Amino acid sequence: MRPDEQDEDLWVFGYGSLIWQPGFEFVESVPGTLHGFARSFCMWSVHYRGSRRSPGLVLALKPQPGSFCRGLAFRVEASHGDAVLEVLRDRELMASAYREEWQTVELEDERRVSAVCYVVDTGHELYSGELSIEEQADIIGRSFGERGHNREYLFRTCERLESLGIVDSDLVELAGAVARPDR
Repeated sequence: MRPDEQDEDLWVFGYGSLIWQPGFEFVESVPGTLHGFARSFCMWSVHYRGSRRSPGLVLALKPQPGSFCRGLAFRVEASHGDAVLEVLRDRELMASAYREEWQTVELEDERRVSAVCYVVDTGHELYSGELSIEEQADIIGRSFGERGHNREYLFRTCERLESLGIVDSDLVELAGAVARPDR
């Protein structure tokens, strides 16, 4: 349930595929920062970017004190909020590996908003734990699922972050490792 009043607009924080393929209508998008969380390839994908036989990896927000994640906050008109939440829940909660949380996001224009975020459940079987860049690159380089190659997910996320002026050095390093000719 949304913690805000039904007549208030809904904010959604995107940090991975939502930034390049939101899948819902919005009236505003603003770069923003979520404190206390890190963007991480720490969730196994057994549908969209991998399979049960050969899981891929997708991004998740992982609680990490002292860290922050820069992403994109989307504002949805209040009249569409419940419908957008339904779309997001179908997409993000299909395997129950994410928890839906409401967190404060600091927008680039200095506003602070309460936004819905999807945070990895570190106790879930699809949580991969800590993997090295090389381990991630091996998995992402070979995995394929219902929505295509795992590497496409990584590269599209990097491209969109770059277009927003957001630097994520871990993702840049990972993309370089996946793109190596020997992979």
